[in-house]
Amino acid sequence: METTFEAAVVAAGDFPTHPVALSILRSTPHIVACDGAVGDVPQAEAVVGDGDSVPTTYRQRLIRIDEQEDNDLTKATRYCLTRGWRSIAYFGATGRREDHTLGNISLLMRYYREFGIQGTMFTDHGFFSPVRGTRTFPAFPGQQVSIFNFGCKHLASTGLKWESYAYEQWWQGTLNESLGEFFSLEGDGYYLVFQTYEKKASSSMEGSGK
Repeated sequence: METTFEAAVVAAGDFPTHPVALSILRSTPHIVACDGAVGDVPQAEAVVGDGDSVPTTYRQRLIRIDEQEDNDLTKATRYCLTRGWRSIAYFGATGRREDHTLGNISLLMRYYREFGIQGTMFTDHGFFSPVRGTRTFPAFPGQQVSIFNFGCKHLASTGLKWESYAYEQWWQGTLNESLGEFFSLEGDGYYLVFQTYEKKASSSMEGSGK
């Protein structure tokens, strides 16, 4: 997992409480809040959105963008691009409404493909990383790993409990497990990887047809 980022984007979902996520947020030099999320990060240097839910105290930092084609997460990401920041940590992008959660997670792949963003999305349980091709991931024995295919026709793994393949359905790649300090994935396209912060207490597995 990358632990240093040029910027953090904080959305108005569930603000993280896990110490790993909070540590990364505290160490990131530039923080951009999505509209009303500035209440969770009053130290944010910019607030991006339509301003509907921004308290008066923070309005001098508001970058108002009224167009409705993109959501506030994407508007904040575009703002980061104007500043030259491409290594971005995302927080508060999940939780609350499930449709917003699913949409925001999928946007992480859009930013990677279309904008060249090296982004990582942190939750209270783990983190999502968009990937293309072959990559080796730092891990630990028993770390839970899920892989979501975004178009690979070939997808293979080493160092996971169950061998990966080019999943046709998202559920098929969920709830795998790292066997050691690293695991590797080899794909001919894009895929999204989720890794937990902590080892699962039980060794029993569900999903992935296991």
